[in-house]
Amino acid sequence: MFFGILEFANGQSQKKRANVLMISIDDLNDWVGVLEAHPDVQTPNIDHLANEGILFTNAHCQAPICGPSRASMLSGLRPSTTGIYGQIKDSDLREGSSIMASVRFLPQYFKDHGYKTIGVGKIFHNHAPEGNFEVSGGRIGGFGPRPEKRMKWSEKGTSTDWGAYPEEDSLMSDYTYAEWTQKQLQKKHNRPFFMAVGFIRPHVPWHAPKQWFNRYNPDEITLPPFLPNDFDDLPEIAKKVAYKGMMPTTNWAIESGEWKNIIQAYLACISFVDHQVGVVLDALHNSAYKNNTIVILWSDHGYELGEKGSFGKQTLWSESTHVPLIFKLPGRKEKIKINQAVELLDVYPTLLDLTGLPENSYNEGQSLVPLFTQPEDPSAVAITTYGKNNHSMINSRYRYIRYENGAEELYDLQNDPEERVNLSKFMGLDSVKKSMRSHLPKINVDWKHGSAYTINDYFTKTSKQSKKEKK
Repeated sequence: MFFGILEFANGQSQKKRANVLMISIDDLNDWVGVLEAHPDVQTPNIDHLANEGILFTNAHCQAPICGPSRASMLSGLRPSTTGIYGQIKDSDLREGSSIMASVRFLPQYFKDHGYKTIGVGKIFHNHAPEGNFEVSGGRIGGFGPRPEKRMKWSEKGTSTDWGAYPEEDSLMSDYTYAEWTQKQLQKKHNRPFFMAVGFIRPHVPWHAPKQWFNRYNPDEITLPPFLPNDFDDLPEIAKKVAYKGMMPTTNWAIESGEWKNIIQAYLACISFVDHQVGVVLDALHNSAYKNNTIVILWSDHGYELGEKGSFGKQTLWSESTHVPLIFKLPGRKEKIKINQAVELLDVYPTLLDLTGLPENSYNEGQSLVPLFTQPEDPSAVAITTYGKNNHSMINSRYRYIRYENGAEELYDLQNDPEERVNLSKFMGLDSVKKSMRSHLPKINVDWKHGSAYTINDYFTKTSKQSKKEKK
């Protein structure tokens, strides 16, 4: 146990459990200043948090789409254990599943152990299942605001669009969430609290007030790398899994001249939400809780911005799996950078470890606290799952993907960080694949009731077939 009894900056200790302030961000990939993945991005507040905290540079989600990623992180269970492979309503999380019926979600577990639970915005897929937060600011519906008529993109099945809108920050839901959290931090709390704020941007539509767009000149923006024949060495199932017919393609973005405008919009949304993060962090710094509150910031999954031929998430490559993950411990300002592969699944047991709460036997992740002081393990593996029996594994050197029909991908990240050359048929690397396969989940349950992805044809058929078989 590392921080069950907190040691504050003045060297004194108090037998008092630390508060937790959890900040989640929707669809934020690794385009954060401290991760150095995009040279133009401006995220001063997230960078400041990382520069005084613990930055995990190789953190990955358990599912490359919102609903199952959040369900996994907040339940402490893998998608392959729960069957939550697709989007799911908060009200359906416990339905028709014995393991989900008995699991205690992260806020509930803190509540069970005397914490006051407070939440606003998108924490789970919608807001939160009933009973998780004693004090709730709810969620402003949808992913708006949006103009009456779409600006750039009108395909059905997606909220994707881009352009400066609305006129003022105060009209954005994330502004409201930040202000609400600020007020909660100004209040007196007689018990330790678990406080969560879930920001929406940079989820589509990529709208933010003009001032955030003005920070990025589209004619000077660095475009992501793109290889037109990137899919030539991929198995057919990989192409089907990655298909996002409702989204713009990179070729369309190039031909229409919109690629630079899309990147500008995504960067503008990142800087907008970074400012809201700053509002919350400033409120904590100016509160009575600044010296006894653990801060954690994470995103539910990454996002492709044209690197793999399309825009969106829902793939098993790094663009969709790699996420920011930062812990800030109270009373400590030195930066720690950890490069070992870790999972969002590890957040639940790590927070229990840091606050001195009992372990939850359901947790399938591992506490990250030992990494704060012990050497890293370069062979450690992070697993991302998308649909039953489709798994992607990454360590410090390789990315290995195995699909439900046995098809494979293998990338040497040291020599091919952009994951362009599929080495899975190279016999000299059979031992690498064998080692990676040893980490495959032993349990792969069917699609859970209420969990579906109805846009990609491949997964629509898979989830419907699973439901039919259950009937």
